[in-house]
Amino acid sequence: MIIDDDLRSFATVRQIEYIDAVNKHGSNRKAAKKLGITAGVIDKSLQALKRKAALQGYAPANDMTRTVPSPFVVKGISTYYNSEGKPSGQWVKSQVDADLKEALIRECIDAMMDDLPRLEPIQAPLSTHDSLCNLFTITDFHLGMLANEKESGADWDLKIAENLLVGVFEQAILATPHAKVGFINQLGDFLHSDGIMPVTPTSGHIVDQDGRFAKIVTVALRLLRRIIDIALMRHETVVVLMAEGNHDITSSIWLRVMFKALYENEPRVQVIDSDLPYYQYQHGHTMLAFHHGHLSKNDSLPLLFASQFPKVWGDTTKRYCHTGHRHHVEEKEHSGMKVIQHATLSARDAYASRGGWISEREATAITYHKEFGQVSRTTITPEMLQ
Repeated sequence: MIIDDDLRSFATVRQIEYIDAVNKHGSNRKAAKKLGITAGVIDKSLQALKRKAALQGYAPANDMTRTVPSPFVVKGISTYYNSEGKPSGQWVKSQVDADLKEALIRECIDAMMDDLPRLEPIQAPLSTHDSLCNLFTITDFHLGMLANEKESGADWDLKIAENLLVGVFEQAILATPHAKVGFINQLGDFLHSDGIMPVTPTSGHIVDQDGRFAKIVTVALRLLRRIIDIALMRHETVVVLMAEGNHDITSSIWLRVMFKALYENEPRVQVIDSDLPYYQYQHGHTMLAFHHGHLSKNDSLPLLFASQFPKVWGDTTKRYCHTGHRHHVEEKEHSGMKVIQHATLSARDAYASRGGWISEREATAITYHKEFGQVSRTTITPEMLQ
């Protein structure tokens, strides 16, 4: 059995060794004997190699010889045959390999982090209540979205969004007690789009975007830095969550990595660095859980978090899960955990307006006690800042 040498371009060092051995000795069995391994090891390795090559368009036995470069994979191939049964034309359709795309993004982010300036520490407050944690939730903020009052009921653009969030956060800080821990719960969909193209990352739906993506990123970083710095002046410790949402899957990655690097020299800032879109924070005997809401329904979250974080679940007696995604308030107590679905501060876009989806705009700041769970809640609406 002679292995096509063109497979070498897709092979690992070990697989190249197998290819050379098979070509030299004529069969997997003989090659395996010479290498001191079983034939099954070679069979399995070379089958995996052929599958990898096929994903990039190389499977000559099936008339596939037009490969696509990394980080693309073949999405589909249409081959036209002539009257003699020979290929006369071929369409090769490709798409970006999602896993490889994420790995490349991480490599780029890691490279940029080396040159990113670190922020100097901010002076801590003189005194705080050790048993308290203030949770400030921002969900589905859709920074970069563009809306018109005549169509959506309220105007929305970058300037309006920035002024609103800063105003809401300042009011929330003033309305909450001097807790030891301030938790900035950015619960996903902070950005309306996830890149240069104004589309949703998974479905590719076109969205109304206010300007270039570079401008949106600049405002996002300035805005998030400002509210973190405000929280540092009031709390001894500030925990930051940059959760994944369905509108900003990729952006949630660089937001987490960038803010962890920015505040590397600030020991009072803790950025939750988790690739899993289910997050938790333990505050004494109180468990705080978080998920944007795009992957799991609310009713399934208590069991999911109990299974995912059994030790934290067992160590706590008060448990709360915070979610968003649906833009309206819903709160339900389950066995062992209360699930709180938060509303959004943002105005409706054209899609929501035409679909008839209406909800109150608000943000909440909830104070949790280490032993007693939730002890107070403050709600702030955009109208309160006018």
